[in-house]
Amino acid sequence: MSPAGCSHVSGFKVDNWRHNLRVIYQCFVWSGTPETRKRKAKCVCHMCGVYLNRLHSCLNCVFFGCFSKKHIHEHAKAKRHHLALDLVHGGVYCFLCQDYVYDKDMELIAREEQRKAWKLQGVGEKFSSWEPSKRELELLRNNPKRRKITSNCTIGLRGLINLGNTCFMNCIVQALTHTPLLRDFFLSDRHKCEMQANSCLVCEMSQLFQEFYSGHRSPHIPFRLLHLVWTHARHLAGYEQQDAHEFLIAALDVLHRHCKGDDNGKKANNPNHCSCIIDQIFTGGLQSDVTCQVCHGVSTTIDPFWDISLDLPGSSTPFWPLSPGTGPGTDPNANGENHGTGTTTLTDCLRRFTRPEHLGSSAKIKCSGCHSYQESTKQLTMKRLPIVACFHLKRFEHSAKLRKKISTYVSFPLQLDMTPFMASSKESRMNGQYQQQLDSLNNDNKYSLFAVVNHQGTLESGHYTTFIRQHKDQWFKCDDAIITKASIGDVLSSEGYLLFYHKQFLEYE
Repeated sequence: MSPAGCSHVSGFKVDNWRHNLRVIYQCFVWSGTPETRKRKAKCVCHMCGVYLNRLHSCLNCVFFGCFSKKHIHEHAKAKRHHLALDLVHGGVYCFLCQDYVYDKDMELIAREEQRKAWKLQGVGEKFSSWEPSKRELELLRNNPKRRKITSNCTIGLRGLINLGNTCFMNCIVQALTHTPLLRDFFLSDRHKCEMQANSCLVCEMSQLFQEFYSGHRSPHIPFRLLHLVWTHARHLAGYEQQDAHEFLIAALDVLHRHCKGDDNGKKANNPNHCSCIIDQIFTGGLQSDVTCQVCHGVSTTIDPFWDISLDLPGSSTPFWPLSPGTGPGTDPNANGENHGTGTTTLTDCLRRFTRPEHLGSSAKIKCSGCHSYQESTKQLTMKRLPIVACFHLKRFEHSAKLRKKISTYVSFPLQLDMTPFMASSKESRMNGQYQQQLDSLNNDNKYSLFAVVNHQGTLESGHYTTFIRQHKDQWFKCDDAIITKASIGDVLSSEGYLLFYHKQFLEYE
């Protein structure tokens, strides 16, 4: 989607073009009444007679055509009608530019008609009250178009328009924009860009934070963000359904690369040896101990991580089920969890992740002590915890013979203590000092849940939503453009795909 505009739009903007464009948006895109929704449902491709395959409407004549099957392309070529409107997300496509294009006047009309439709549907009503932070109040006061600050304003809560199977992006954007330290960084304008104009993802994220905390309540259209994602992570380009976890890692990678100019020579305190804001918040250190079964020599490596991927019962991965009372963190009531119901817990998954694994005779490793290839065991522990810990529950299994979604319910707590899974806890257990170490480090390793990404549906067809924690521990469900209040019960009973936890106590250098 081109952010620079399109010179071919001027050919459409003649005579009564504003009225014609409004009619198309009112009747076929932003349907606000049952009548218009029925009318939109009857829209079919004039060539193949179906309504699927990303239907587009010609802006020069009355014609609907499939984009996926290129029926709208054939019409554009035959009639020389070069502009068409996507009836799913309202984007304007130029067949000469071969891309979705931006025009300020057309966008204003789209936003006006969109707001009218939301109003008719009752979307965007005021939420229950919360207190704005000092930074958010300052941002509002400095905004010349600021709204009156009331007890039930919703600064920071804003829906995102689905641009065509982009719920995977919207759910991650909601989680990132509600990450406290990331929000503080972007709202304080600390990024100094050295890249070419309109090519920096950090600049776009900064603008996105400004949009979220501007006080506007109408859903935001993240087309520039989508354009940059397609530019810098080409494996995510296109309108096919993508994986939210894959998008998270790709987004953090691009942000990390574009943030490097902000380091200013500061000393890095993470395994990635980078002091950019992404690594300061998300990077932890994973310790791998490989122990020789003959001489018991230990080889240790530490690798950076942005998230922890956890296997689930029901997958083809061995070592399930894992009985309670084995491995680190054996207290059945630890982290507010209980095995009385037989429910798999997040602690179970972390025990499985940090459990010693025998590598077997087919994976012998050359021991530096024995100077020969020997069987060994491998154990993963946390050497350094990140400020934000993201846990990826591996619900999608892909193999040569099997493709399935694992819908096993996993119980996760509001408060999480990571002490049992630390490398230091393992060392203290070996020295008989586990309880003393547990008590001394307990506060440093405690986390609070602040975002949960969920996936509904099947592997082939599904939808992503996000629960986010707002001020005073209020929870909201973000379903693309629609935001509704949620209870803690709604959050904790959800299936869970990505779990975001924030450290309760931070160390300052």
